[in-house]
Amino acid sequence: MAGERTKLIVTHREQTGSRVTRRLRKQGIVPGVLYGNGDPVAISVAERELRRALTGAGGLHSILDVEIDGAGKTHPSILKDYQVDNVRGGVTHVDLQEVRLDRAITAAVTVTLVGGDNAPGVREGGVLSQPLRELSVEALPLEIPEHLDLDVSALSIGDSLRVADVVAPEGVKLLDDPDTVVASVMAPTRVVEEVPEVEEGAEGAEGEAGEGAAEGGAEPEAAGDSSSEEG
Repeated sequence: MAGERTKLIVTHREQTGSRVTRRLRKQGIVPGVLYGNGDPVAISVAERELRRALTGAGGLHSILDVEIDGAGKTHPSILKDYQVDNVRGGVTHVDLQEVRLDRAITAAVTVTLVGGDNAPGVREGGVLSQPLRELSVEALPLEIPEHLDLDVSALSIGDSLRVADVVAPEGVKLLDDPDTVVASVMAPTRVVEEVPEVEEGAEGAEGEAGEGAAEGGAEPEAAGDSSSEEG
């Protein structure tokens, strides 16, 4: 939900480099960087604590009150970027961005389709498609929604909904082109079975072979008649 705040205690990371970061990851610690008004600060945070902070009610849009080395001072921040191990699935690096709570920021917010099973087009066998799954929004950090709902329960086959149809909460501005299609219901694809075509040359060859066989079969009968007459 918008306005969700989570405290996150991190450690100032003195040493950097690939060897150090590999050692930290083996210990269950995620290296990262906190960007702010001044120079970036190298940090590290326990993977368990980072997961807890990013899986709360606010999800990836939570305001993180970052506290460095337990000093007491907090830095309101948002998740700027993160990297995931493609094999193990754990977070391998995190970038945090310090923000001012009284200044609007931009963020990518997921669009959730609501009522798809009840859409007339889907009931008739149509396919619900969502070509645009995220929208760029502008709002104060505490007003960034976790997701945006789009009601598609009235869509028939051939209908579509665009960015202009998305209802954003008060204080949230949509930045994408209003005419961009977000969701639509398409007619089901029909599979037409193809009848194998016989080549014209093959037909002629078969016809000639048949005629030849008929002609060849008549010759023994004629020969048999002549021999019986001679006998």
